[in-house]
Amino acid sequence: MDNYFEYITMQGDTFDILALDAYNDSFKSSLIIQANPQYANVLVFDAGVKLKIPIISSEPASTLPPWKR
Repeated sequence: MDNYFEYITMQGDTFDILALDAYNDSFKSSLIIQANPQYANVLVFDAGVKLKIPIISSEPASTLPPWKR
């Protein structure tokens, strides 16, 4: 994965909180979990864990109708 930034966790971080901060959408937490499979079973992070946060395009999908783009 080339398009990501590194994040160092703070005590109490969770995947959904990180997704909410990064993407303004907690339901995109699966993107962060997929980029960090070694931590997939972690519910609440300790401080100091280095994670990869994927950078996703904010461009609308070309399959959307024009009024939803």
